[in-house]
Amino acid sequence: MDGYQALQESAAWMDLSGRGKIRAGGQDRARLLHAMLSNAVEGLEPGQGNYHFLLNNQGRIQADANLYVFSDHLLLDCEPERAGWIYQHLDHYIIADDVALEDTTASLATVALEGPRCDEIGGELAGVAIPAEPNSHLTGEVWIAARSSSTGQPGIWFFVGAERKAEWIARLEAAGAVPVSAQEARVVRVENAVPRYGDDFGDTTLPQETQVERGVSFHKGCYLGQEIVERIRSRGQVHRLLVQIGIEGTEPPPYQAPVLAGEQEVGRLTSPVYSPRRGHCLGLAILRREFAVAGQELVVDGRPARVASTAVR
Repeated sequence: MDGYQALQESAAWMDLSGRGKIRAGGQDRARLLHAMLSNAVEGLEPGQGNYHFLLNNQGRIQADANLYVFSDHLLLDCEPERAGWIYQHLDHYIIADDVALEDTTASLATVALEGPRCDEIGGELAGVAIPAEPNSHLTGEVWIAARSSSTGQPGIWFFVGAERKAEWIARLEAAGAVPVSAQEARVVRVENAVPRYGDDFGDTTLPQETQVERGVSFHKGCYLGQEIVERIRSRGQVHRLLVQIGIEGTEPPPYQAPVLAGEQEVGRLTSPVYSPRRGHCLGLAILRREFAVAGQELVVDGRPARVASTAVR
């Protein structure tokens, strides 16, 4: 069984240790991050967590991150390219606060287990069932097991000391998980319409344009970029929306290929892949709102295409 099939039918493991991991300690850690991140931080209990955007004053997304809450610290997990920026960004706003930041990327490995059998295999290794709530987590003697996914399939991420990574991968394989390549994981991610920061949205994107509603709380107090987010919410719409696009053919179009409605460019293609399950190519794109409608006929790279789904995860 290859990695693609395992993600669909069984369980596959991925080494995600390159993802940034920033630890925040100190008595003011929750208050500071609550004021800097787009989702709620204050009020979360140890063992809970959620997903966030980090915005600038114009409400544009500068990074995204998973948050995990522990009794004595908070842990941010982020894309590898944004770890340094997030660290510096948060550090800049620590003035009289009791907050200590530490980049634990090198010392804390991340091994993801994703696919329908992740609970069976992950629970066997951990010796306990992992809570189902997204970003919830348990701490064992030498591991942290978190309910997370990079592909949109059921997933459990294990955080272990870097020195234990090889041992943990061997245990996963012995339990039946198979390795999955980055490209295979990317195909499944796009099939599930899961966008990735840096590939499908970036520092010019507004949170509502992504349609990833789990990244924003509309009930918390002031945070950086909130004014723009709230203004968009009160007015009820943005001008562009991220959607999944199906494209005829087996050879993926180029990244950033123009997406046309008639002869009019309405967006650019991102994360182009060939989907064996669908039998044609797929990609994501942020389209002008009037064209971001399921079934909308389009042209990409000279080929017929259409909006396959507006349900982005």
